[in-house]
Amino acid sequence: MTSRLNSLPLRSRLALLVAVAVAVAVAACSLAAWLLVREQLTDSLDDALHANRVPDSRLIDLVRAGRCRAVPEEERLDTPNPFDSTVQLVDRDGDSCMAFGERPLPVSAADVAVARGERAEALHTVTAGGERYRVLTTPLGGTDAAVTVARPMAEVDQSLDTLALVLGLVAATGVLGAAGAGVLLARAGLRPVDRLTDAVEHVARTEDLAVRIPVEGDDEIARLSRSFNAMTAALATSRDLQQQLIADAGHELRTPLTSLRTNIDLLVRSEQAGRPLPPEDRRELLESVRAQIGELASLIGDLQELSRPDAAPAGGPVEITGLHETAERAVERARLRGSDITITRDLAPWYVRAEPAALERAVVNLLDNAVKFSPPGGTIDVRLDGSTGTLRVRDRGPGIPEDELPYVFDRFWRSPSARSLPGSGLGLSIVARTVRRSGGEIALRPAPGGGTEAVLRLPGAPAPPPDPVP
Repeated sequence: MTSRLNSLPLRSRLALLVAVAVAVAVAACSLAAWLLVREQLTDSLDDALHANRVPDSRLIDLVRAGRCRAVPEEERLDTPNPFDSTVQLVDRDGDSCMAFGERPLPVSAADVAVARGERAEALHTVTAGGERYRVLTTPLGGTDAAVTVARPMAEVDQSLDTLALVLGLVAATGVLGAAGAGVLLARAGLRPVDRLTDAVEHVARTEDLAVRIPVEGDDEIARLSRSFNAMTAALATSRDLQQQLIADAGHELRTPLTSLRTNIDLLVRSEQAGRPLPPEDRRELLESVRAQIGELASLIGDLQELSRPDAAPAGGPVEITGLHETAERAVERARLRGSDITITRDLAPWYVRAEPAALERAVVNLLDNAVKFSPPGGTIDVRLDGSTGTLRVRDRGPGIPEDELPYVFDRFWRSPSARSLPGSGLGLSIVARTVRRSGGEIALRPAPGGGTEAVLRLPGAPAPPPDPVP
């Protein structure tokens, strides 16, 4: 049943559920009304039986005269039959005789108990000749008998049957009306859902992420529409960034691949022609090939790092690490790459929660950037403030123009003045990504007196947290 209901459209399910709910409510109300009316009608009939009784004196005379038997019409009492009641006499042995009426009634144990004086009265329903009677039995004073007064239940049953028919028609009309109203309400209530469904199907069919759903009100449907619009906008942005990443990666990969192909073709042609290159030229050519391979490997590694979503786990576990120790190692690595550059450092202790390898790579990228733009024999200052956790890397190069500062952390962005230098334009993007994952901030700004200063802030403390108690 449940699976069959779930297979119906949502609109049909809502209409069906509304109709069922109304049917149950109407049925319960109708049943309660029918039972209440039946009780009232039965009570009215009982009151009539109590109020309209044959005078006991005439019945006593009948018993004393020995006429408690079925008698012809002309010999019956002259007392009028009150409300067409059936009157019957019952003795203590359970025998009975008719006083009024056409049909004798069965004698019950309650009637005999009244005749014997064991009960004050008996009120019940019996069936005689296929017809139901409401029976009231009371003692007949001064005798060992009881008098039973009965009235047919036909008048009550007919009223109840008519009421049941009316209630049934009303219930059927109500259920049909509720079903129709349920369809209309479901259609009106699900109209925003239909719009959302159409939009989702359109996106699935055309991959058009520019679709937006009109938002009206603040209900659940409006919240769902806002969430869908936000989702499609995020997907559109993600797809644009992905396409831009692919285009920029293709452009950046083309340069080292073209250089590699040119150098290798030159080596192959020299070998095929039988005219080897001079040793010095061959050595320079191989050095160029090795440098291009290294640049290509570095670019691929940067692309792999940037291709991971922000929510994805980094390359290693997050742990408490000393930023001053990471900066110290990065300084030593940077000195190997710029042997004619002087790097001064002042690193106060500062402990942060980060992935050590990624954090070290970020600091190395900052130092590599400073080394690349420093003049020969220049100086780079590395300072770590132990009170705020601010790492500053300051070079004395040409600096970055003010209009280019908003773009320095974009993927593949390179200053026009630096496009002739080696690099892919991904280093600062990786720095920004790593710092953001660690909950910090990174900025580049012109340094007083010339050059550029990178300012990196990470939340932490000047001392590591205590080891947990085993």
